[in-house]
Amino acid sequence: MTFNERLKLLRTENKLTQDNVAKGLEMPTRSYQRLESDGAKAQFDTLLKIANYYGVSIDWLVGRTDKREVNR
Repeated sequence: MTFNERLKLLRTENKLTQDNVAKGLEMPTRSYQRLESDGAKAQFDTLLKIANYYGVSIDWLVGRTDKREVNR
């Protein structure tokens, strides 16, 4: 599963709109839409915001592991 597929999965599991998530991440809606559908590359600070927003690990977001939880 790719980054954009995981991003969409998280949003739909939480019953959120793209606009809701973009506002929560403090980014333009169109920028968020590109991450989810166009496969745009996310900067590290954006990955960190997304991971914190959903409570998942960055490694899971980018497909390096199948474990969602954050190791602390």
